[in-house]
Amino acid sequence: MDLQKLKFIIMANVNKEQLDRMHFGKGFIAALDQSGGSTPKALSQYGVEENSYSNDEEMYTLVHEMRTRIIKSPAFDPEYILGAILFENTMDRKIDNQWTADYLWEKKNIVPFLKVDKGLADVASGVQLMKPIPNLDELLNRAVERNVFGTKMRSVIKEANPDGIRDIVEQQFRVGLQIFEKGLIPIIEPEVDIYSADKEKSEQILKEEIIKQLHSLDKDVRVMLKLSIPTVNNFYSQLITDPHVVRVVALSGGYSREEANIKLAQNNGLIASFSRALSEGLSAGQSDSDFNAVLGETIKDIYKASIT
Repeated sequence: MDLQKLKFIIMANVNKEQLDRMHFGKGFIAALDQSGGSTPKALSQYGVEENSYSNDEEMYTLVHEMRTRIIKSPAFDPEYILGAILFENTMDRKIDNQWTADYLWEKKNIVPFLKVDKGLADVASGVQLMKPIPNLDELLNRAVERNVFGTKMRSVIKEANPDGIRDIVEQQFRVGLQIFEKGLIPIIEPEVDIYSADKEKSEQILKEEIIKQLHSLDKDVRVMLKLSIPTVNNFYSQLITDPHVVRVVALSGGYSREEANIKLAQNNGLIASFSRALSEGLSAGQSDSDFNAVLGETIKDIYKASIT
């Protein structure tokens, strides 16, 4: 098939209303994608200890109940939230008899994304690449069937090693193109460890490598970027305005919500995609009114930092 025709078909399959919302809308992306080894920790922070479940199925049922409570809360409002990132197990479950992605969009007007990576490889050359993603095509096909808009995948940079950072960016964009060819918008996430001794230098190398990859893309290709809040304010302005980039979002990366919000607000055009900071202060034992009040305050704080 002619390459230009293929690109036309891909863009025709992208939900234009969702694309416009992600590109132009005010708000942030809620990261509800804790998976595998991070799920017990997320449940524990929510007040559900490991003795509350005896196997993975029970664990994932409990975490889906937690995510359902967040999503169905009146505080989880599209006035403030543009999108939500889901774990595969959450995508394959339902809320009120609708697939989670359909519920998000049809009931909440919130754009659904899917985490597709399978975790991190061991540190090599100062970075952690993504582990191989077996059956990625099958997962992407299922995401398309479930009406997911885009995906996200995480790597981590520990040191300012040019070879390692180049490898991370090349891997991210290689897989990102595979995702785009399925009609999904990839969120490319090369996180820089906020505790790295040479974080600023890592960010300089990272930006150069991302720019190289963006310049190599066909003009019709669209991606999103999820990056650590930079050491130098507005350091990613060039990426935010690149025509290939739908949006640049920031991860909280271990900062408290208050600290992350302060740093985020100093970067024009950068919006939040927080996970742990979003669920801070929520508990299974809270009444619905208390739960909604805490979540609502958190969401408004993150929103304010994202539009400053």
